Amino acid sequence: MFLVIKHAKMAPKATTNILKQLRALMKNPQYVNETIDAYIVPSNDAHNSEYLADCDMFRAFVTGFTGSAGTAIVTEKDALLWTDGRYYLQASEQMDSNWTLMKEGIPSTPTQGCWLAKHLPSGSRVGVDPNIYTYHMWMPLQSQLEAAGHKLVPITKNLIDALWTERPPRPTNAVRPLGAEFTGRSVADKLAAVRAQMKDKNARFLILTALDEIAWLLNLRGSDIAYNPVFFSYVVIHQDSFTVFLDVKQASNELRQHLTKESGGKFEIQPYEEIFNYIRHHTLNLEGFAWSSENASFALTSLIPAKHLLAEITPIPLMKAVKNSTEAKGMRNAHLKDGAALCCYFAWLEKNVESGTITEISGADKLEEFRAQQADFVGPSFPTISSVGPHGAIIHYQPQPETDVPITTSTVYLCDSGGQYRDGTTDVTRTLHFGTPTQYEKECFTRVLKGQIKLATSIFPSKIKGNCLDSFAREFLWDVGLDYAHGTGHGIGSYLNVHEGPMGISWRPITEDPGLEAGMFLSNEPGYYEDGKFGIRLEDIVQVVEAKPPHNFSDRGFLTFETITFAPKQTKMILVDLLTDKELDYLNAYHQQCRDLLGPILTQQEQEDTRKWLWKETEPLTRSK
Repeated sequence: MFLVIKHAKMAPKATTNILKQLRALMKNPQYVNETIDAYIVPSNDAHNSEYLADCDMFRAFVTGFTGSAGTAIVTEKDALLWTDGRYYLQASEQMDSNWTLMKEGIPSTPTQGCWLAKHLPSGSRVGVDPNIYTYHMWMPLQSQLEAAGHKLVPITKNLIDALWTERPPRPTNAVRPLGAEFTGRSVADKLAAVRAQMKDKNARFLILTALDEIAWLLNLRGSDIAYNPVFFSYVVIHQDSFTVFLDVKQASNELRQHLTKESGGKFEIQPYEEIFNYIRHHTLNLEGFAWSSENASFALTSLIPAKHLLAEITPIPLMKAVKNSTEAKGMRNAHLKDGAALCCYFAWLEKNVESGTITEISGADKLEEFRAQQADFVGPSFPTISSVGPHGAIIHYQPQPETDVPITTSTVYLCDSGGQYRDGTTDVTRTLHFGTPTQYEKECFTRVLKGQIKLATSIFPSKIKGNCLDSFAREFLWDVGLDYAHGTGHGIGSYLNVHEGPMGISWRPITEDPGLEAGMFLSNEPGYYEDGKFGIRLEDIVQVVEAKPPHNFSDRGFLTFETITFAPKQTKMILVDLLTDKELDYLNAYHQQCRDLLGPILTQQEQEDTRKWLWKETEPLTRSK
């Protein structure tokens, strides 16, 4: 007997009244100097963070859509939301009939600028809060609108804030030092490297606005944004000093002593809000450049005279992406602990799933319990995507009480999860079936696996951009007319954000990708999804390492990937006859590594039942005769 799992849907948020009030504010002289014809609500905070504190979720408030990426535009008659393929299904379910979903990545979908240029009356004014709109977003849109006879105008009073009567306060949680045993490099050493690049660029000062860049530079961690160990702050670096801007409640003696010891130089701490006055003051009579990322807010960059603004990627993202030996060792160690926790969870789940009492949420909670038993665990690195059957087709599904369903033996179960450990950040996806998968589900799984293996074993020139590798992971899906609507790989932090740049592996070109080099860590995560039926994804973290092919064209140097995630790929989901001998050997060798590396940890932690499960799940596969 098979239990049919129907996709549980949440009721969309009612937005009729919110939109009515917003449209009134767009004409209200208390908020706008002149009436605006369109208002843009991005998914940003003042630091261009991917994950937001509750107080910064303006777009979610106005639309009801809670995904991490998307931009809303409201005019007198229309309300539209642009988002990418990860969120098509989720957005369509969370938004009411007032909203039109604009599917980014589909050729027929116009860009936001094209839509505004075409649909607004001549001479329209388009407003946006410049504090949450980046310089990189502002400049091209401004040019595009001006060419169409429209104007982009800064609205310094956020209109959504005016409607959001119960907006939460901004967090000011404790900020803690991270020891050298985890960072491997002092603040002074990092500052020296940054200042050398500032000198080359004739930059009199450098403004850091990205929260993970600041946390990494200062060897500090916080918890102002859930799942991301960062804290609200800015940093301005001069050649002989630096200034940290953060809430006064967070400027503890411990923090001051840490910076004094680690930086070995002159610094000061100012209130978070003072950054604007500071930049105004320091741009007076400026010689040379003020250096700021293009991803800084337009509100901040607009304070710098155009001829003195150096708007380009700062030195920090690449320095942070190429892990030093301490960070690399920590990342590997964190993934071994994480692999042990995953095995405990999947073994427990397999043993208890037939009870019918384990749900998507209770399963995710149990997984966090197993992770919490590991050394230096801090918390999850993102909300666990614990998804049964058709929920797996919602690429970034997050179970809610209203959507929670049991994990069963009759459906595919996709679990995408990660942990924050003080020595590293993890992100791993496994797709399992605790009953009997269909032939089609097994074929899809196997084709995803083949793509993951092809990318994991590829050899490529040093500094090649990740965009050039993306199709490797899709080849075996493309062969039969299948695909997936998300990128294949993202960078990952070292006890920092689970998604970090500047590199990535995607069908979309990544402008700031400096090219891959040894010491970078990325995800390798192809997938396949059928709306209303199931989702399949396999995700490992890989380290970029040097390769030694027989030749070396133009002395360029070649690289490959080394997988550092260890957890079995469920063999019952694999059609062995679809694998080549090389792929089969790779998989068997990987499973042997799982035994060799995780077995001793499980024995040490007295998880004998899990160790037996691991051995069962990693039996070598052979071809049927």
